[in-house]
Amino acid sequence: MLDDGAEDLFEGFWPFIQRIAFVFLPLWVYLLFWSAKMPTLVSAIAAGSSLSLIVLYEKLKLRQKNNTNSEGNNLIK
Repeated sequence: MLDDGAEDLFEGFWPFIQRIAFVFLPLWVYLLFWSAKMPTLVSAIAAGSSLSLIVLYEKLKLRQKNNTNSEGNNLIK
């Protein structure tokens, strides 16, 4: 089984947070743009692009965690 390390983010709560964010963040962004009287197309595009923010955040946190774990492994081979 492949391990991407995402399960270790936020002490194991990240998979649950990610699933909730994938459902509610686009809805929240859409309603925010819609209440600001933006066109429906712009609201939908903004809501769809908000999903990429979740993925980018996960990649950033994994990279930071990986860098802190590998600081002790600076051996010249």
